[in-house]
Amino acid sequence: GYHADRWKKMLIPYSSSTKAYFDTSDKDPFCMYNYLLDITTWNKSIRRGFIKVKIIDYAGNTVESQMNSEASTFQQYKRVKILTGFHQDIEKIAKISLTFSTKTLIGPKQKLRILQMKLKSLNNPKR
Repeated sequence: GYHADRWKKMLIPYSSSTKAYFDTSDKDPFCMYNYLLDITTWNKSIRRGFIKVKIIDYAGNTVESQMNSEASTFQQYKRVKILTGFHQDIEKIAKISLTFSTKTLIGPKQKLRILQMKLKSLNNPKR
């Protein structure tokens, strides 16, 4: 990482090939562990909503992602990639749980049927 007052000077020479994501937590030690959630759904009708991810390790330790601020659109057989962050890292994942929400109080609850899902650590890409 870079100190906040020096990040620009360090990354500008690499700006054509480098992407920087500055996402911090409001809790000490203030770092976020980012994952890319890649989902393919098979609902016949379009669903629009939010995904919350919960990961659990073999010892039962649980960490839950924050709800994305922007809704995603899910269509049948279309891949959707969502950047999600956690306040702590779980090295060996035993279980993954997803919660789909439309954040509406009126109307029927909707389900999101998942055909395929991948969860990739961006902090530790070899996992």
